[in-house]
Amino acid sequence: MTEDVQAQLLTLEKKLEELQPQPGPENKISMVVFSGELDKLLAAMIIATGAAAMGMKTVMFFTFWATAALRKPDFGSKGKDFMSKMFGWMLPKGRNNVKLSNMNMGGMGTAMLKGLMKKKNAPSLDQLFELAGQLGVEIKVCEMSMDLMGFKREEIIDYPNMEFVGVATFLAHAKNSANQLFI
Repeated sequence: MTEDVQAQLLTLEKKLEELQPQPGPENKISMVVFSGELDKLLAAMIIATGAAAMGMKTVMFFTFWATAALRKPDFGSKGKDFMSKMFGWMLPKGRNNVKLSNMNMGGMGTAMLKGLMKKKNAPSLDQLFELAGQLGVEIKVCEMSMDLMGFKREEIIDYPNMEFVGVATFLAHAKNSANQLFI
């Protein structure tokens, strides 16, 4: 009889353990920033700074075309192979040289949007990056994308919360985040 009672107790303890609340997602937003276009970068940075201002831990993973927005505008191509030089030449050098995804109209649309933003006192990309740094927004830069495009670490902007990582690092953040976005 005691063995039967012990078995029942073990079963009940196991069921009780299963009923305990499991830890939920963290108050964190993880964002893949894939696009390197002005309007999409603005949206990503506005969401990131807004989330951080609301107390959410904010992690941005810059990959593929978005990595060009992180380049220093005056970095040369010395010491790069032919393909790296070509990517460097074809992609914008920094966030102030990115174009709109729609209605760019040979650069006119981009200039119009920037002018309208200034007139309406909307923050520029430079201001949003500065604010993001102050709010503790983390930027993770995809090492594979940098390698494919021939970008060197020294040509990437200085940012207080930046790390060069692989996709596994970003996924470790994303799996525990309350929100995940792809822009």
